[in-house]
Amino acid sequence: MADFDFDFVDVGEGRLHYARAGDPSRPLILFLHGFPEYWAAWSAVMATLADDFFVVAPDQRGFNLSFKPEGEAAYRTKNMVADLARLADHLSPARPFVLAGHDWGASVAYAYAFAHPDRLTHLVIANGTHPVCFQRAILEDEGQRAASQYFHVLRSPDAAARMAENDFARTMKMLAGFSRTDWMTPEAAAGYRAAWSQPGAMQAMLHWYSSSPIVVPRPGETVSDAPLLAVAPERVSVRVPHLVLWGEADEALRPVCLEGLARYAPDLTVQRVAGAGHWILHERPQDVAAAMRAFLQRG
Repeated sequence: MADFDFDFVDVGEGRLHYARAGDPSRPLILFLHGFPEYWAAWSAVMATLADDFFVVAPDQRGFNLSFKPEGEAAYRTKNMVADLARLADHLSPARPFVLAGHDWGASVAYAYAFAHPDRLTHLVIANGTHPVCFQRAILEDEGQRAASQYFHVLRSPDAAARMAENDFARTMKMLAGFSRTDWMTPEAAAGYRAAWSQPGAMQAMLHWYSSSPIVVPRPGETVSDAPLLAVAPERVSVRVPHLVLWGEADEALRPVCLEGLARYAPDLTVQRVAGAGHWILHERPQDVAAAMRAFLQRG
């Protein structure tokens, strides 16, 4: 296992906490976690890659030890992209880097790739979705619409209190609902509960949902407007080599979310992982690391 160091970087509004390992002179890989995770979601993958890369994972705004601004507007994707840009420029100002994202981290990674293609060499997504493909899947596929109904729970006014009560029992139950959690050792559970217990963290984490433009109709509801579907394709295209690692047992994101992705990513590789679920980073970290290494070695 790699030895992780920790630091903070000032991103203007506040400070991002991040973990790092490996030689800073080697190529940088930046890893972005999702909900309700924190930097350690990627730790086993990072440890495997640290011999050959400089690996860094931040706690994104609102999570764990990073800053937690008040209000939904502070958690719009453009703000997380700005945080990432500051961190990337701090760590690798003159050299493009590899960006990897999972779950909500994938959303930020895609948005950064759309806006800053010149700063990236490769984009890696693990069980995360392109925003337009995800929105279309929710609207057109009954299975994905049903799987996404949890958005309404997490967007409710009392969500933070409900997700925190009884030592975060509902949050743990939600994790298990997305795919198996036999990887959740007592040590891992303690780390997650410590992250969720940071002052203001649960409310801040949930603002990621309430501030999102994703439209999630209830079953049978008709929707006439979804802003993401009106975005011009050239504004949401991935212009670097793109790898998607997809655990096929994901209960939150169905395979339909991948349909149409090639339209937005001409240099696309999709690698499906049988038996892995939404928490693929915890379930199969060695497979994730091996696939990333092989992809990056292709150039």
